[in-house]
Amino acid sequence: MTSMKKLALAASVSATLFVSGCASIVSDSQYPVVVKSEPPGAEYQIRNRSGSVIHQGTTPSTVTLKAGDGYFRGARYNLQFTKDGYEQQSQTLDSSMDGWYWGNVLIGGAIGLLLVDPVTGAMYKLPPARTANLVQVPMAPPAQPDAAEVVSAVEVDAASK
Repeated sequence: MTSMKKLALAASVSATLFVSGCASIVSDSQYPVVVKSEPPGAEYQIRNRSGSVIHQGTTPSTVTLKAGDGYFRGARYNLQFTKDGYEQQSQTLDSSMDGWYWGNVLIGGAIGLLLVDPVTGAMYKLPPARTANLVQVPMAPPAQPDAAEVVSAVEVDAASK
């Protein structure tokens, strides 16, 4: 290999390392999340931080969600589960720091650490699943018939005269 080709190869490898972030190379900025309920068949809505519904469906289901929500800001979602005969349930789904983000200290450099991974959201990850354990609504006791009034035969006889 000529020295010019070696120099070009070294330059392209260096550029790749400085233009990319470690987490954005090894990890991702969107994750599939399995949405389940016990019992299955619950309706769900997923709202983003601003309250907009971004997904809805019936459990079980798999949705793809962004891990980041802006520069150096992890995503936060609110999940609401409803099913007839069961109490409504809300859960929060938060992103967490992706361990590959710290690889920028060794490999990705300052551009990956301060720009690429924070902008793309690749510095965050989401849990693989969220399950709602729905609680059945207690049945209302059956309606009691009106209490019978006890009267004596003398009172009935007196009332009929």
